[in-house]
Amino acid sequence: MVQSMPQVGHCIDNGPMEGFWGMLKSEIVYHAKRFSDYESLKFAIKDYIEYYNTKRYQKRINCMVPLEYQDHLKELSAWK
Repeated sequence: MVQSMPQVGHCIDNGPMEGFWGMLKSEIVYHAKRFSDYESLKFAIKDYIEYYNTKRYQKRINCMVPLEYQDHLKELSAWK
């Protein structure tokens, strides 16, 4: 088994996740009413992750949604 995160004190992998949570907060949490319970919050996060992966176009990945980009990369690797 190989460690997938860098060593302690080397937070190179934090950037993308911090960016994702920042988008989630700005697009869902800060614009929503207060969540009445934990289940409502959990559903909103799950719904946002689904939206993010299947409908939210991203300029940094050639204006594709993440699942389209993943398929695109698989196609490229199949040609090699």
